[in-house]
Amino acid sequence: MSDLFRDKAAEWDTRPVPLQISEGVFAAMTRHVPLDPGATVMDFGAGTGLVAGRIAPLVSSIVAVDVSPAMLEQLAKKPELAGKVEIVCQNLLEVPLGREVELVVSAMAMHHVEDTRALVRTLYAHLAPGGRVALADLDAEDGTFHAPGTVGVFHAGFERGALGSLLEEAGFVDVAFHDACEVIKEERRYPIFLVTARRPA
Repeated sequence: MSDLFRDKAAEWDTRPVPLQISEGVFAAMTRHVPLDPGATVMDFGAGTGLVAGRIAPLVSSIVAVDVSPAMLEQLAKKPELAGKVEIVCQNLLEVPLGREVELVVSAMAMHHVEDTRALVRTLYAHLAPGGRVALADLDAEDGTFHAPGTVGVFHAGFERGALGSLLEEAGFVDVAFHDACEVIKEERRYPIFLVTARRPA
């Protein structure tokens, strides 16, 4: 699989939009997700660790999962993650971790996964009983958030009701949507949600 972020990784953390999203999503997580100091957290689509680096002081350990070696290379350099993070470069839908975590977080990764139903089932399978997900992505938009022809983008955001139904179908309970932040690109506004849900104990 080619690394779609190979040419973007080195300067990713200098881009205003990823920085704004990570700040907004982390703030929403602190409001709506119990961050247990003893928890192991999986960051799905961890990228360069913009969210993981903020969560790290509040939890025990982080498993950073991504399919981009270049993005994970940047994540590995971050001092705030030293001693806290395990880096896993693999496609979870094809190769599961083989163990469970207490919390799965994700920011702007779901639209890069073609089969959303398979994704939410996979995340459910990685959760310990009583574990939670906190997944952030774009609300349904008209396809203008990404430049035309951007490779690896399968969804122009998500309709909340449809995504909530997929989570419930996978077995999740307590599904709730929250407004995380709003991104302005070229004078257009793109709202980003955080959906939280729990695997029954």
